[in-house]
Amino acid sequence: MNINRVVLTGNLTRDPELRATSGGSGVSVCKLGIAVNTRRKNSEGQWEEKPNYFRVTVFGRQAESCATYLKKGRPVAIDGRLEWSSWENDGQKRESIDIIADSVQFLGGREDAGGGNGNGFSSGVRRADRHRRLRGRPGGCGRVGRRHPVLRAAVGKQDSEH
Repeated sequence: MNINRVVLTGNLTRDPELRATSGGSGVSVCKLGIAVNTRRKNSEGQWEEKPNYFRVTVFGRQAESCATYLKKGRPVAIDGRLEWSSWENDGQKRESIDIIADSVQFLGGREDAGGGNGNGFSSGVRRADRHRRLRGRPGGCGRVGRRHPVLRAAVGKQDSEH
């Protein structure tokens, strides 16, 4: 059995780019750039951060939401898969590995470069108030981080840092 799964948290390196596919369907496609820092010790034994940059593609209604509410610098959590592609450009063979997002969770607060409140909604309801209001409803409190254990851990870490 093969597993192709990627879970990342990081910050957007540029504003989202929204377009539609050609043809009759016209599916929305949003391109994101994300930077994920890795910590490691240098030769002097000091911790340093090394950024890793990834290209992310989001489809459908989620692509439209990303284009509407996300801006450069906004923290996000991505759950998706890797996709390899190759092409020729001026006779040179090129290759790329990109991330196809199954889900994008908006992290941070309103002040984090996007106008949303960090839980994927743009209403004026604060996260704690929304959680209290929806706790008794079927399906839980509605926080996206509950769905995936790795995202839940990342969101918990993100919340405790602020």
